Amino acid sequence: MKAFDPDYKLLDEMYQDDYYPAFLVDKVKDELRKVIDLLESGETDTEVVQETMDEAVCGINDLQEEFDENDSEIETVARECIAANVAYILEWFGIPIDTEEAIRERDW
Repeated sequence: MKAFDPDYKLLDEMYQDDYYPAFLVDKVKDELRKVIDLLESGETDTEVVQETMDEAVCGINDLQEEFDENDSEIETVARECIAANVAYILEWFGIPIDTEEAIRERDW
């Protein structure tokens, strides 16, 4: 079992931008942590990983209204940041899923 890169700061670009409330970025990070936790457990079956990724992305989708209520939104910078983080996570664990496929459930 491989641990996630301890030096990688998840969603750092969003945390650095005051447009995104930190407590909401924390919630996005919590969704990504579910995937990381699965991968740290040693799971490598791409179907299982994709299923967990779909659940995480749907969890992020569900945050959109809360972002709106806090004068923010999951827009270009956030989309690119989340996608880059997903790509890094998959690459770190050697999971052969394309980033676009991994985040296929997004509606942001």
